[in-house]
Amino acid sequence: MKYVIFLGDGMSDRPMAELQGRTPLMAAHTPHMDRMVREGIGGWSLNTPAGFYPGSDVANLGVLGYDVRHSYSGRSPLEAAAMGVELGPTDVSFRCNLVSLSADFRIMEDFSADHITTPEAVELIQTVERELGSERFRFHPGVSYRHLLVWKDGRDDLTCVPPHDISDQAIAGRLPDGPAEPIRRLMEESWAFLAQHPVNRERVRQGRKPANSIWLWGQGRRPRLEKFHTLFGRRGGMISAVDLMRGIAKEIGFEIIHVPGATGWIDTDYAGKARACVAGLERNDLMFVHVESIDEAGHAGRLDYKLRAIEDFDAKVVGPVLEEMSARGPLRALCLPDHPTPIATKTHNSDPVPFGMWGTGIAPDANTTYDEGLLTTGSRGFDPGHGLIRAFLA
Repeated sequence: MKYVIFLGDGMSDRPMAELQGRTPLMAAHTPHMDRMVREGIGGWSLNTPAGFYPGSDVANLGVLGYDVRHSYSGRSPLEAAAMGVELGPTDVSFRCNLVSLSADFRIMEDFSADHITTPEAVELIQTVERELGSERFRFHPGVSYRHLLVWKDGRDDLTCVPPHDISDQAIAGRLPDGPAEPIRRLMEESWAFLAQHPVNRERVRQGRKPANSIWLWGQGRRPRLEKFHTLFGRRGGMISAVDLMRGIAKEIGFEIIHVPGATGWIDTDYAGKARACVAGLERNDLMFVHVESIDEAGHAGRLDYKLRAIEDFDAKVVGPVLEEMSARGPLRALCLPDHPTPIATKTHNSDPVPFGMWGTGIAPDANTTYDEGLLTTGSRGFDPGHGLIRAFLA
């Protein structure tokens, strides 16, 4: 038996007036995910336990069968693992976003710095390291707006707000709180030299937003996760454009499969991910295909982009993989988001999400379409969500 998990990050939403009371999933053309429900079962899963922020780290670990109440140590350490940054026992890792603040540094105008390119971002983070780095604080460049800070002998008992939670809002009262003065100081000191950096001057000249601040959040210490094959007896592989998911993959013993054209945005190489999934199943029992573009569209408040990303996910990833792999032998597939990212709020919430489960040995239920209607009509429900993987692999 081969297994595929199609994870559309942030795919679930809430009814919208612009869609006559439908959600984007209800409005989008998704024949392949609908087929999975029509020929299989539809249900719901609550992937974020009470008391946890509904981040992609917590929710995806839940989808993969990990009870984060006992195995979670923070988001950024997972990204550090993906970047090959080894954390010592007293190190605290922080996600370091490059963001666009308003000219007076009061408003969060863009948590992704207008989806800054990686070459531009690397140049900026190298400058941040020269200006602010020390034996105590080290900055490491990542991809696009997503980077890393390691604080030696640091504190993790801080309250930090994800920048995508405060789009178009004032940052006053949202800066790191608790014993966070060193972290706040780094953020504020970045304003002066980033605003004047040649990369940002050129971006402004071209009509793009400048990456004029770092934003630190998602802190934690080195994780300790049991290997997936030890827990579930299956070897797995991960396809994703983002370091967070690659870090999860590394920590749980999955093969990390890189797709050169995978960007995490709506221009990602969906077809390349589908081909990589099929190839990965030759070496692994299970492939986890993560698509970030849907979540990014939600954070941007772009309904048009979210509809496009959902339809591309269905047409260019789900459909081709099912067609190719179902002809090769026994197969099971699961489609779902990790959490909702509603267009109206531009951030995650802790609502349950719909899933479709299809394939060998799965007897169909009465459901026929894949959307949030499954939250009420679904034949199976999982709370907490980490129980879903066992039903899928049974």
